[in-house]
Amino acid sequence: MLRSKLLLTVALVLTAFIGMNAQTFTLKSNDIGGQFTKKQEFNGFGCSGENVSPQLLWENAPKGTKSFAITVYDPDAPTGSGFWHWVVFDIPANVKELKSGAGDLTKGLAPKGAIQSITSYGAKGFGGACPPVGHGIHQYIFTIHALKTDKLGLDENTNPEIIGFYLWQNTLAKASIVSYYKR
Repeated sequence: MLRSKLLLTVALVLTAFIGMNAQTFTLKSNDIGGQFTKKQEFNGFGCSGENVSPQLLWENAPKGTKSFAITVYDPDAPTGSGFWHWVVFDIPANVKELKSGAGDLTKGLAPKGAIQSITSYGAKGFGGACPPVGHGIHQYIFTIHALKTDKLGLDENTNPEIIGFYLWQNTLAKASIVSYYKR
């Protein structure tokens, strides 16, 4: 009886120790924190920012990850359905970072094979923040999706809502960073 209690106690302690040290899927950035700057603000649509997509890196993807996707979404946009600022998918599983400016298609900084689809601006690539003046603080949710498929089977003209449907079906895990911006 005493030996059983001792073994049970050891098992519980080991389980707790392993749980505390488990690595979680994480998204990080050296360029953004809690607030956007003019660097991430859109250039157009009434805004005059630099429209530079931030550097993003991720670690500890779950076992079975075959590709990644990144989305940037503003749920506070006064559209009734939010606003998609960036949709990148079919990022190869061996890629763990997007460089600053990778959302500019003319720079060729995105990983080979990655597809940058249209945003709510109606253009491909990164479209920075541009909340209406006086509308208050908007959230910009950067999410990395670890996917169970190497390709979504979609192209660069697919709208964000359809891509989101495919992401929902294929996501093993996801991690997010939230930044805020107002004008």
